Amino acid sequence: MKGLVSVATAALVATIAGVGGTLPVVLAAAQAVGATPAEASSWVSGLGLATALSALVLSVRYRMPIITAWSTPGAALIAATQGVPSFRAAVGAFVLAAVLVLLTAAIRPLGRLIGRIPTSIASAMLAGILLHLVVVMFEQVPSQPLLVLPLIALFLVARAVLPTLASLVVLVAGGALAWTLGLVKPIPPLGVSHLELVAPAWDVATLIGLGVPLYLVTMASQNLPGFAVLRGSGYEPPTQACLAVTGAASLGTAFLGAHTSNLAAISAALCTGPDAHPDPAQRWKAGPFYAVFWGLIALFGASLVGLFGALPPALLMTVAGTALLGSTASSMGAALAVETERLAAAGTLAVTVSGITLMGVGSAFWGLCFGLLILGVERLLKR
Repeated sequence: MKGLVSVATAALVATIAGVGGTLPVVLAAAQAVGATPAEASSWVSGLGLATALSALVLSVRYRMPIITAWSTPGAALIAATQGVPSFRAAVGAFVLAAVLVLLTAAIRPLGRLIGRIPTSIASAMLAGILLHLVVVMFEQVPSQPLLVLPLIALFLVARAVLPTLASLVVLVAGGALAWTLGLVKPIPPLGVSHLELVAPAWDVATLIGLGVPLYLVTMASQNLPGFAVLRGSGYEPPTQACLAVTGAASLGTAFLGAHTSNLAAISAALCTGPDAHPDPAQRWKAGPFYAVFWGLIALFGASLVGLFGALPPALLMTVAGTALLGSTASSMGAALAVETERLAAAGTLAVTVSGITLMGVGSAFWGLCFGLLILGVERLLKR
């Protein structure tokens, strides 16, 4: 019984940490591509379904704590993308990203090709994506200094004491502070989600500028670290099966307006260590509990969207910015770590963070291309 309590607690903390700090990023993504409130709630519910089903199937089938989540870097990419003509076009990009994950599971050389993209270039692209939302947080200071500045200070303290739950602490404290300042709108009543089927639109520029980078950041920034967390805890995850299940879940829920789901990293670390269960062979039981909690997220996604919609935008941007600050720092560090690839990484970062759109294709794609071009030219000249 004690073991079940520990794995259930670990799963609950992983769910709260995963949702509380990063849901504002997903909502920012939904707003960026023109999703209606109903479509945004279907998006959140779809992510909940994909996460619950994939974690349940993988954990039970392979008797490992294989924890999944939505792609937070992917949501940040969507939130930073400009020029998407419609929500349906964004859904088309979600479908493409899911298909590419499935192809990676089925075609081993494709996975090896993605693995050959230098870590510095992939990290620089991710850093450019995340930096956009961090900068937006500080842009809220002039209009809401009494709300934003105390929360940034609280985050720095909470991160030193409770690093895993720091963003959740900011969210809860920020909600209370916003209420005190009279910035909270009336909260809608609790309601069950209604799923919306969305027919994708096949806009070539969006497929290239959003779908391909979404696939790349999901693979490089979520799936690869997720495998590393499992291996670091002594497990040998079935790589192809994990990609196949998360890819299939992403494809199915893309038609509900949801972007990609993938292996979790930080949330997984909460469920794969000895705190979850002293016996590594029993930690897989965190997966079914985790699936139950995410099933509740799927069921009440509309209420979550309504609750967050009542909060002031400055608070949501602050929560998103603080949640992504650590990932931004890590990505920038990895991008600039290799001296011989530093110029290429800097070029990737500069183009990605610029937000430039060429031929309807967003900056993340062009940043990746520019960085690879610099690296290729440098290596050619050194021969």
